[in-house]
Amino acid sequence: MSQPGSANGKHNGHSERTRVLVLFGGQSGEHDVSLRSAQTVMRALDPSRYDIVQVGITREGHWLTGGDPMAALTAESPLFQLGPNAAGNRAEVPVASEPTDALPAVMSGHVDVVFPVLHGPMGEDGTVQGMLELSGIPYVGSGVLGSAVAMDKAIAKTILTQAGIPQGRWIIVLRHEWERDPDSIAARIANEIGFPCFTKPANMGSSVGIAKVHDASELADAISQAARFDRRIVVEQGIDARELEISVLGNDDPVASVVGEIVPSREFYDYEAKYLDDGSELLVPAPIDPEVQTEVQRIAIEAFRALDLAGMARVDFFIERGTNRLFLNEVNTIPGFTSISMYPMLWEATGMPITELVDRLVSLAVERRRERRT
Repeated sequence: MSQPGSANGKHNGHSERTRVLVLFGGQSGEHDVSLRSAQTVMRALDPSRYDIVQVGITREGHWLTGGDPMAALTAESPLFQLGPNAAGNRAEVPVASEPTDALPAVMSGHVDVVFPVLHGPMGEDGTVQGMLELSGIPYVGSGVLGSAVAMDKAIAKTILTQAGIPQGRWIIVLRHEWERDPDSIAARIANEIGFPCFTKPANMGSSVGIAKVHDASELADAISQAARFDRRIVVEQGIDARELEISVLGNDDPVASVVGEIVPSREFYDYEAKYLDDGSELLVPAPIDPEVQTEVQRIAIEAFRALDLAGMARVDFFIERGTNRLFLNEVNTIPGFTSISMYPMLWEATGMPITELVDRLVSLAVERRRERRT
């Protein structure tokens, strides 16, 4: 195996292309989005500089290393339109006949850098990052701590509050508390948060399990929906606001992109609006005053540092109508890389095309590993 951190691609004293293991799929509700993101990343990796090693993770947690893992997983994905013979196509794809253990799959094949393109739990939350730390191979993105903290909305909000980052009102509700005494929980939400409000799983992304609650009559269904994905439910204040997003890149000295705006096709930017509908508008750059953009950039970088992030993050904001007050909504450590994803689009608008962006992310992974070893 090449020595960890050898992103110059040199093996046995000979100059070769850097071998990048792209890890995709996963067991979360964002499995399908991960496949699209990974395809974009792999297309962006310059074949004259990089050799790509594919490793896919099925919804059941099996690791696929042989044959064509991407083809095997997309054949089962509802986001990929393969027609009525999809099941037959799946059978013809040459994949590993037996599930592969995770660590040996990563450690084999003279890999220089791992690029995890895993969204949501069991991929973005520090679990895979811990395994990659054991491998000793540089990997793109935040480490164990930053990944775990940013993935848990309640913990992230607590840390960001301590850092003085502006946020809307929020509380955490445990599933068993709701099941035991829903009336008192509903009263607390009405008193402390008010309506409208949003309910969401503490650990999930891509707006999975999120609902807008207009009044108390909708609360039970909304909490039940969020509780399908997590035992901890975050309830947040509904703010009459525009939705802004910004991309951050770097390690100890991060920089921020221009700001973009989401104009959702639905009442809010849910999973369908992000990935299944074509009606949502992505305004890049956002039509905001320069001083607002500067403030969004400043807060995003502060949040990135407060959560001890590395590599990349997309930071989402609300800008309240009428007051222009900014509220940080959440931070995503492995943002989407699909063709309509804001993270690469914002860097493109800032002057960094996606080929340069993925190259920079690989370099940051090596840089971070080198700094941790000194």
